[in-house]
Amino acid sequence: MGRDAPGQTLEREPVTQVNRRRALQLLAALGTAGLVAGCGDSSESETDAPLSPIKIGMLIPQTGDLTDVGTEVANGFQLFLDLNEGQLGGHPTSLVTVDEGNDAKSGQAAVEKLLKQGVLALTGVVSSAVMLGIRDKVEQAQVPLVGSNASPSSLQSVVYIWRTSYVLDEVGRALGHYLKEALAPSERLAIIMPESPASQDVLRGFQQEFGKSDPRIGDPVTWTEEISGTPGKSAYRRDIATALKRDPDGVFCFFAGAAAVEFLKQLRAEGYTGPIYAPGFLTEGNVLASFKDETDVLGIQTALNYSPDLNNAANRLFASAYRKKHGTSPTAYATASYDAAHVLNQAIRRAGESPTPPAVNLALGKIGRVDSPRGVWQFNQPRTPQQRWYLREVQLDGQLLSNVLLTELATLG
Repeated sequence: MGRDAPGQTLEREPVTQVNRRRALQLLAALGTAGLVAGCGDSSESETDAPLSPIKIGMLIPQTGDLTDVGTEVANGFQLFLDLNEGQLGGHPTSLVTVDEGNDAKSGQAAVEKLLKQGVLALTGVVSSAVMLGIRDKVEQAQVPLVGSNASPSSLQSVVYIWRTSYVLDEVGRALGHYLKEALAPSERLAIIMPESPASQDVLRGFQQEFGKSDPRIGDPVTWTEEISGTPGKSAYRRDIATALKRDPDGVFCFFAGAAAVEFLKQLRAEGYTGPIYAPGFLTEGNVLASFKDETDVLGIQTALNYSPDLNNAANRLFASAYRKKHGTSPTAYATASYDAAHVLNQAIRRAGESPTPPAVNLALGKIGRVDSPRGVWQFNQPRTPQQRWYLREVQLDGQLLSNVLLTELATLG
């Protein structure tokens, strides 16, 4: 863990005059002019002829409870383009966005639509069901997909699918290792999750590190219904009541987006005031802004591979630019998508002046360490990141609720 993967080397990308000038303009507005050396990625100079335009296809949910996640994914990729003259690898780049839907059939239709438009590569994908559903179609088309969110652990033996996010069992492992040491011998956790493949991944990783036979997590898991749209005001009340009858000392749960908001509100409505632990998606994005009573969410501890207050040069640039453009702090969803653009930028440049999808895919395998806002990471053999995981806690940052970084938990991948 933590060492370079075989055949991978540390690369430093050139900062060109045109990108240096653009970066200085942006950074001057942001008050971060000292960070320009890390911004440029294009290999063009001012005298080079422009390279041929390319298209990148993005799949994101545009309806349903994960729409906000899709927006963050689009924002992160577009911000990288904004900071790099609208180019990837020196090519003027058009981002073609389609609705991935919420199942295999809708995802396959979205991929077909993008392939017909001659995209050089694909990115995005929020739903694990969609990712598994499009696997064979992407592999058969031999067009690289740099996914920036969904990454189920069952997605194995792929050649053209890469992910810049995580594998879901890793966040379970990071939390399981932490809570095994943090909880007292007499404390017991209630585990509450929707019945889904993603939840199974999280739970398996958590039990692996905590110890499946440990009596502190020995109570039966409370499985809730997986709801594709916005949950109702009492969607989880009965299941929450069942779990709380066992009088747990803490709750470990796994929800995101609108489901996270409703779950937390209903958990508090049932009278639970104890500790809450979860993968970071529980409090990511617009979730915290949905609570008028800050006491409902203060103190929630989550694990994730990114926090907006990470102190590194890449994050200072990224977070400042994101806040300037969108008026809010970036999320892990936006960060992973920003990194997807970053690695595609490098791979497309490596693929030459007339890149083809197979050449870009081959080049993706030659990328070494990625200097990311989340910290340095690199692709491992299964084409997912080897990266750090962090513990965060919901606190008041001035007048705003925020996920505040507490400590580093583990390096996994």
